[in-house]
Amino acid sequence: MSDISIDALGQAMGDFSNHEKHGFDLGAFVGDLAFEEDSGSEDISLEGLQQELEECQSDEVVSNILSSGAKLRDYAKGVENNLRKVELDSIEDYIKESDNLLSLHDQIRDCDSILSQMETLLSGFQEEIGSISSDIKILQEKSMDMGLRLKNRRVAESKLAKFVEDIIVPPKMIDVIVDGEVNEEYMKTLEILSKKLKFVEADQAVKSSKALKDVEPELEKLRQKAISKVYDFIVQKLIALRKPKTNIQILQQSVLLKYKYIISFLKEHGKEVFMDVRAAYIDTMNKVLSAHFRAYIQALEKLQLDIATAYDLIGVETRTTGLFSRAREPLKNRSAVFALGERIKIIKEIDQPALIPHIAEASSLKYPYEVLFRSLHKLLMDTATSEYIFCDDFFGEESIFYEIFAGPFSVIDEHFNPVLSNCFDAIGLMLMIRIIHHHQLIMSRRRIPCLDSYLDKVNISLWPRFKMVFDSHLSSLRDANIKTLWEDDVHPHYVMRRYAEFTASFIHLNVEYGDGQLDINLERLRMAVDGLILKLAKLFPRPKQQIVFLINNYDMTIAVLKEAGPDGGKIQMHFEELLKSNTSLFVEELLVEHFSDLIKFVKSRASEDSSSNPERSITIAEVEPLVRDFGSRWKTAIELMDKDIITSFSNFLCGMDILRAALTQLLLYYTRLTDCIKKIDGGSALNRDLVSIQSIMYEIRKYSKTF
Repeated sequence: MSDISIDALGQAMGDFSNHEKHGFDLGAFVGDLAFEEDSGSEDISLEGLQQELEECQSDEVVSNILSSGAKLRDYAKGVENNLRKVELDSIEDYIKESDNLLSLHDQIRDCDSILSQMETLLSGFQEEIGSISSDIKILQEKSMDMGLRLKNRRVAESKLAKFVEDIIVPPKMIDVIVDGEVNEEYMKTLEILSKKLKFVEADQAVKSSKALKDVEPELEKLRQKAISKVYDFIVQKLIALRKPKTNIQILQQSVLLKYKYIISFLKEHGKEVFMDVRAAYIDTMNKVLSAHFRAYIQALEKLQLDIATAYDLIGVETRTTGLFSRAREPLKNRSAVFALGERIKIIKEIDQPALIPHIAEASSLKYPYEVLFRSLHKLLMDTATSEYIFCDDFFGEESIFYEIFAGPFSVIDEHFNPVLSNCFDAIGLMLMIRIIHHHQLIMSRRRIPCLDSYLDKVNISLWPRFKMVFDSHLSSLRDANIKTLWEDDVHPHYVMRRYAEFTASFIHLNVEYGDGQLDINLERLRMAVDGLILKLAKLFPRPKQQIVFLINNYDMTIAVLKEAGPDGGKIQMHFEELLKSNTSLFVEELLVEHFSDLIKFVKSRASEDSSSNPERSITIAEVEPLVRDFGSRWKTAIELMDKDIITSFSNFLCGMDILRAALTQLLLYYTRLTDCIKKIDGGSALNRDLVSIQSIMYEIRKYSKTF
């Protein structure tokens, strides 16, 4: 702050104070501030005047002045006088505060002095701080240098320590490898030895070190000793697998898996020995499992129940066919040839444990082959699953499984192929196909793929055999000897019952699978049996017997198909249509037998229009015999019809349906007759002989109650 300006301000303050003391004349001091007009000035420039006028147009003050009508010059003088008054008032305020301003001036001068001293002091501090910063920078550089050296030394120490630790052979490790027993401690020591061997082999810098020359021979001796020792140990465990009645899975899980690191060690540091161990395990397990499956299959074969032979076909008759030939003795379980029955339970018990042969044999139990088939493959699945998981865990490879199971697969094939080639049980074959399907699903849920190819192979072998046996049944229907099959009996034929049970079995077995090929085969079988049953029916001498025979067979077939499920599909619908059409034919035959004249008249004369042909009009003489005949014996005829139906039809319910249909049709014929009589002149004379519709309805209801 300049001292001159401060002194000048002080002097001015002094002068103001003196004037105040002697009476201050503001007007004299300021003078006359007049605004002089200078109209004669030639230096006035009008440049930009238009722009200023445009800007003032929107100015509120200018607009108010112009709108009031005042002259601009007078308004300017008024503004000038106001400014002058404000200026004088401001000067008076400054004079009144002169003492305070003087005091403020003194304080500012003192502050300026103090600040000057502080400036000098801070300048000294700044110089000292500059020197300290230089020293700190030097120290920082030294510290970074020392830190880098320390870091390098630590890295070198760490690498050297690791090198020493990896390459050194502790005496304790030598003692364990050479003299120790193979146990958990031995496994840990093997891991340490493996790390040292890998360290020596992997790092080129280590190979060129002098320390390795001293240690390498000892490491090689330890490697050979360890390989020899663990090989002997594993071989002893493999020998234990061959002992009779050894639980292989327990030995694998509780013993061998504890020492699976031995296999990893041999893979890495003793490849030839590992291949020997691998080959020894494959050979051992191949023989052990093959022997187990062979013994199990031999035990199962004793439990087999024969179901069907090549002669057990739908269209083959079982009676004596000649003078010197005799009927083949029926099997105890002949019904199982064509009917599914309780055999379906095998599907529901698909995941049950395998059979224990000696228990079943002690109980003198026999089973259809599909039960033995499921049990054998259940054992195969469980054994394969366990072995597959063990091989993957113990040896670290899946391919070893297929080498082990080449033997068991061969044993099963030796058993199954002859059985399959001599199997004539179509239902059993389809059950085996469904069993294989469920076993594939089970293995899929287990996520074990080792049996995929085997199960596919079995499935592929089952289908052609099933097709061959099924076609044999089909051919037996197509080529059946009608004369030997025919029996003078209108009740359901045994061939038709066989067909119904056979078809119902496959419909049941196909409910959850929707096999289109099986549906096609069943349709072919249906067409063949349709032709056969019609041929058998034609051998009856009377049409009524033919129809009764067909109705009984169709009704029986529908009943059997319904037992297989609520919806028999197209086949059931087909037989229901045939039953309906033949029922209508039988009703007509039955009514014609008892009311032939009435039916003939209704069909031929009742529908004629007498107005178009007066000569052929119906007369009382023509209908009176019909009315009297019907009235005299209609109840007796209904009783005879009832007895005829009861003796003709095997199914009582079906017979009652037919009787009700016949009575209903009879009522319709008689109603048409009464309508015709009403149209005849003088027909009212026959009213006393007519049977009332209510009476006929009562009789129909009476017979319906038995239903």
